[in-house]
Amino acid sequence: MMASRKISQWLLFMIITQVIAEDTRSVEISLIPDSKFQCANTTCLPFITLVTSNIRNCQVACLTQSQCSAATFHRSISNCELFADMLNQNVNMLADVDAISMNVISGTRFPPEPTTTSTSTTTSSTSSTTSSSTSLTTTSTTTSTTTSTTSTSTTSSSTSSTTTSTTTSTTSTSTTSSSTSLTSTTTTSSTTTTSSTTTSSTTTTSSTTTAIPKWTITGSMSIARSYHTTSTLANGSVLVAGGSNGTILNSVELYNPATGTWTTTGSMNVARQYHTATTLANGSVLVAGGYNGVYLNSAELYNPSIGTWTTTANMSVPRQDHTAFTLATGLVLVTGGYNLGVYLNSAALYNLSTGTWTTTGSMSVARQWHTASILANGSVLVAGGQNSSGVYLNSAELYNPSTGTWTITGSMSVGRILHAASTLANGSVLVAGGQYNTNPTNSAELYNPSTGTWTSTANMSTARYDHTASILANGKVLVTGGMGNTYLRSAELY
Repeated sequence: MMASRKISQWLLFMIITQVIAEDTRSVEISLIPDSKFQCANTTCLPFITLVTSNIRNCQVACLTQSQCSAATFHRSISNCELFADMLNQNVNMLADVDAISMNVISGTRFPPEPTTTSTSTTTSSTSSTTSSSTSLTTTSTTTSTTTSTTSTSTTSSSTSSTTTSTTTSTTSTSTTSSSTSLTSTTTTSSTTTTSSTTTSSTTTTSSTTTAIPKWTITGSMSIARSYHTTSTLANGSVLVAGGSNGTILNSVELYNPATGTWTTTGSMNVARQYHTATTLANGSVLVAGGYNGVYLNSAELYNPSIGTWTTTANMSVPRQDHTAFTLATGLVLVTGGYNLGVYLNSAALYNLSTGTWTTTGSMSVARQWHTASILANGSVLVAGGQNSSGVYLNSAELYNPSTGTWTITGSMSVGRILHAASTLANGSVLVAGGQYNTNPTNSAELYNPSTGTWTSTANMSTARYDHTASILANGKVLVTGGMGNTYLRSAELY
């Protein structure tokens, strides 16, 4: 809601509030219309880029991410960039009529950041010397000028400072008002010179308590399914499409994060499993490929506004068990998969504006049942899967959209297939579940893009493979369905 408007040509202040059940969050932000951050240093890069239908949803996304200190919404492509460490980038704004930027006002986030405990020790010493006192009677004119000043204080968790000041009584300066006075009189004046030096040293120690990641159960889907897809829509709901439960499905349903419940929506034109689903810049969802007795190259688009599907151009190569992801450019990258006994390393790009497909650089390793995740710098991480020799892969590689080429990065701790991967708000990638040595696993690990390495994290409650995972607006990860010892309809949150 609009809270107040400052008298300025370009700056607006707003308070963003979100209430879900008993969870209330709010933050005060300043808006900078028709501008974006120039980002003169690497710390200014967004830690995550989301697709949101409007600036309001972009503001809510920043509200739900505690480290978000600024954001930019691009109208034409519906991209919402969230920033953490801006280092006073307001002086590096660029004019852009397609963009609206915003800053979180310090100290206005509710609930506040985790509290810190600090211990402060101060040591000071003062020495003074008085000399030269003279008294006389004379006629003098004294001019006193006082100028108002503004001071800015910055507080950090650890501060060490030394201050030295010298004061002479013959000169006086005040900072309380803006005034000038001229006085002519006969006085007896006394001049005393005093020198005073003060040294102060302060040491502060702080500690922060971090929440432990965990999983919780949420509402079950109306139909048990595996080999399906999930896609997070601009309004925060999650679209689950197709799959199999002994019968290959074209049915589709929606998850409401606010209530934890599911509702059905329009069915796909083609029943399919082992396909991909990707949320596009305009809010629609692209479903491509899969299998329903034949290997599919067909594709169709879901319109969230009316809940219906329409067909679009076919891929040049039929494929199942591939991956698809929307790049920062708005193109959709499809990688790998399987077709008629051949493991694929080929990749293709879908252009929404033209409704057509083009080829791009191939992966270094042919694989199916792998995952693909977009990173904060725009590159795409592909991890795991199976090759033509039947080996479960722990290898990973990165796609550069600017060059259309691939490079190798750090490997996972175990080889896995049919797992799920999600890019978290802090930029890391969560890989969870899958098959390891032909058995379902509940293990999970995190990829750090800064170091190119993997570390283990908390296990899921249920071992599963061929499940799906989606990032919710509140930053949690929703895992649904899959296979364990049977078809699963359970869901859990990370």
